[in-house]
Amino acid sequence: MLALALPGAHASAGAGRGAAPEYGAGQDERSASTVIEWMRTADATIEAEARPVPPESFFWEAYVSTAVYNAVVGIEGRFTPYKWDERAPRTASPAAAAAAAAHRTLRHYFPGAAPRLDAALNGSLAKIPDGAAEDEGVAFGKLAADHIIDLRRDDGRGASVPFPARPHPGVWRPTPPGHEPFGNGWIGRVRPLLLDSPHQFRPGPPPALRSARYAKDLNEVAAYGGRTGSQRTPEQTDTARYLTNLDLQGALGDHATRHGFGIAETARLYAAANTAQADAVITAWDAKLHYGTWRPVTAIREADTDGNPATRADRDWEPLLVTPAHPDYLSGHATMGGALMRMLTGVLGTSRVDLHIRSTTTGASRHYRYAHEYDRDVVDARVWGGIHTRTADEVGNATGRQLAAWALRKYFRPVP
Repeated sequence: MLALALPGAHASAGAGRGAAPEYGAGQDERSASTVIEWMRTADATIEAEARPVPPESFFWEAYVSTAVYNAVVGIEGRFTPYKWDERAPRTASPAAAAAAAAHRTLRHYFPGAAPRLDAALNGSLAKIPDGAAEDEGVAFGKLAADHIIDLRRDDGRGASVPFPARPHPGVWRPTPPGHEPFGNGWIGRVRPLLLDSPHQFRPGPPPALRSARYAKDLNEVAAYGGRTGSQRTPEQTDTARYLTNLDLQGALGDHATRHGFGIAETARLYAAANTAQADAVITAWDAKLHYGTWRPVTAIREADTDGNPATRADRDWEPLLVTPAHPDYLSGHATMGGALMRMLTGVLGTSRVDLHIRSTTTGASRHYRYAHEYDRDVVDARVWGGIHTRTADEVGNATGRQLAAWALRKYFRPVP
């Protein structure tokens, strides 16, 4: 686990720090707000322009945050750049570089948002004194953005990757109410940001249909995940709905602000978290394409075809949440959760992640002091929502932690 001392954070003093920044602490923290503001802008732009299903948004978040990260650490030199070797003069403004990198990346992918993005850039640069430092920062930020754009060119995003429905017991097919096809299979074949391949951390197969573990999984979802007649408590229902969609970018910015992170630490936090989650999505979707297991709503309704005497068919069963249009194993949400928490514990040097996370579905916020608390909820939530088996969640969460632990040994490391 990487130990890093951050201003106001939990790691031991002085560990893993590079050269001291040119700014005083207060100025560095104010510069860090530029990163936070631009990640908010990225979130809003992606939502307005792309209207992606939740897993897809992490790719654009990762593109923006790695461009910003490279722009900042290429000046400050505190951490190893992401797949890049360029450096800027230490006299360049990191805040100007961060703003320019985010602006250029977003403008490339979302040209229709150019007027709003241009206005946001002008607002950021108006807070920075005119002169050589600003000019150098802007130029370097553009260079950092162009590198990421070039790096991700032809990465397979949006490619046609079909998954033919095969109506056999255990095999995924479109689910009610919409019976939509598996339309974003490209996620399982896109080039990863950190990993060597989409299947690098592919886990072993799910439980066989006739196994005791399969029956236990299915019976738990049937009992706790139904829309009506469920054994769920009100608190469990709240957890299932809360975890549907989360403002994780806001939670990262809030953490950085409350703990007084400087601009380099803030950029690193976003880049590490977003790339880990993007690769977790890829890993989960690779497993979905490879194993293609049916969702609980299909399995419960057709349990009389699975050959397992310990399961019982219920033709009218409906899940609490609407089932997304892709297979059960692995759970993307749980895989991303494991990757996020393992990456954060490595970056922060502690399991005390201290995150205030707001649900964009319910509007409620929860405070997660420790990583294991979030992992517990993200696993339980998909079972209680009726859309995943516990095995798909637990194996996904463990797989996410494994891939993040591997990535931490290669990326975003402090400069000795």
